[in-house]
Amino acid sequence: MDPDTDAPRAISPASRAEKKAPPVFSGWGILVGSLLASASLTPSLVPRDALMQGLVAGAVFAIGYGAAIACLMLWRWLELYEPPRRHSLRWAVLAAVIGIAVYAFTLYKTTEWQNAIRALMQMAPVEERHPLVVNGIAIGTAAALFLVMWLLRRVFFMVSRRLHVVIPPRLAMVIGLVAAFGAAFLVVDGVVIRFAFRSLDQTYAALDQLIEPDSVRPGEPWRTGSAESLVPWTTLGRDGRRFVDGLTMEADLAAFWNGPVKQPLRVYVGLGSGDDPTERARLALRELQRVGAFERDVLILALPTGTGHMDQGAISSLEYLRKGNVATVAIQYSYLQSPFSLIFEPEAGASTGRALMRTVYDYWTDLPDETRPKLYLYGLSLGALSSERSVRLHEVIGDPFNGALWSGPPFLGPIHREIAEYRDPGSTQWLPAFEEGALVRTMNQFEVTTPDARWGPLRIIYFQHASDPIVFFDYSLLWRRPDWLDAPRGPDVVGTMNWYPIVTALQVAADMAVSTHVPRGFGHEYAASRYVDAWTMLTDPDVSADDIARLKAHFDE
Repeated sequence: MDPDTDAPRAISPASRAEKKAPPVFSGWGILVGSLLASASLTPSLVPRDALMQGLVAGAVFAIGYGAAIACLMLWRWLELYEPPRRHSLRWAVLAAVIGIAVYAFTLYKTTEWQNAIRALMQMAPVEERHPLVVNGIAIGTAAALFLVMWLLRRVFFMVSRRLHVVIPPRLAMVIGLVAAFGAAFLVVDGVVIRFAFRSLDQTYAALDQLIEPDSVRPGEPWRTGSAESLVPWTTLGRDGRRFVDGLTMEADLAAFWNGPVKQPLRVYVGLGSGDDPTERARLALRELQRVGAFERDVLILALPTGTGHMDQGAISSLEYLRKGNVATVAIQYSYLQSPFSLIFEPEAGASTGRALMRTVYDYWTDLPDETRPKLYLYGLSLGALSSERSVRLHEVIGDPFNGALWSGPPFLGPIHREIAEYRDPGSTQWLPAFEEGALVRTMNQFEVTTPDARWGPLRIIYFQHASDPIVFFDYSLLWRRPDWLDAPRGPDVVGTMNWYPIVTALQVAADMAVSTHVPRGFGHEYAASRYVDAWTMLTDPDVSADDIARLKAHFDE
């Protein structure tokens, strides 16, 4: 026998590891994945449709399954004790059966759970086929993720086998693991994310430039976008044109109040109106001066959401409440939706808010105290975060602006987080009281903290729903139960919601994507009638309680 040709070929450690790796189909993986998927079917902050519920369940199942496989691989790699194959197979089958049974039960219960949230939010119940659709989408999602895991596994063992001949086997396996995840990162970051950004950028840019058939250039010279305006109509963007078009007219105010009113003013500067935030802010100031905005009693510095959208109800309610004696200015900083803007352009909103604040505030402080308007900040969602970040306390403490209203403030807001963390004893995380309400108060659709407290010179109001996932998501949900699940809970959060490690974080993250698919007064949808209460606390209008009730009824129609 020729020793060079007939000797048994040596099997590499990587090949042995591959043969000893857990099978692709694992009973323990099914158990862990099914338990996590079952937890994901339980209630969360807002109702989820079948598509979103299926995506979450499938993703969570794949994560749990993959984690179980990884643990088994580590166990075998460390060469720890393993029971005889026939016993381990029996236990694995039992584990799979238990996991599938638990998942089937929770899948059956998901209709009841979703309908409980929908009833609370006055929404129609889900269809009878809801569990079947959820399950189908979950299977498809899990299958797609399993394919990715299988490819990573192949890369891992391929690299390990090639390297073991020149470096120690275990080091080769570590490098193989790094190579697998490195390749995945390069594909996601270099291909998927960049392609997604280009596609989103082109799509939303085209939408932003769209001039809708019913959108007509204003004829009044005092309106932004008119022939006399410093801001061209075509540069306002789609949402900017909608905001200008939606202006409350003097005739409507006169009909409601049956007395003297003024014409409200709205100034909007689009992303295409200037080359950078500073240029757009200076243009906004010149337009404010042109239309006489500083002659009004109230001036609002507003920041829109990511697309440039302004909540008409928020501004219209103030225009009615102040009988038209108000001017509002807003500057667009992106045309992407808020989540995409936060990911791809994280500083765009803050830099725009900063430029607007510094430019207008500096001019405002030079005006005589007795004649200048009261100055307030406003923002919704990402606009609230950007507006909050525009404030530097040391710059305004000598001559503070009058107040701020921030609605649906995202969980990243530094001031908002501090208020929740250092809230007054006895108050809740979902409606925190802070320093007895002298500077900051929070409100929801039902109540406000410390309503009878005495205000200081600066007033800040956070308007937030307990069911708003954009407000209450936090990365710590991965490993820690949030205080807002403690009793008493928010009035729009179901009592059957529980916390599960990892799962609840994914649930609430998914809730953010559908947080506006609910009626006004829940989730991330803020009602104009409740804005009336917020603006009343903030600006002290000269109106009666009966007038306020009538105005709220007007916006509830």
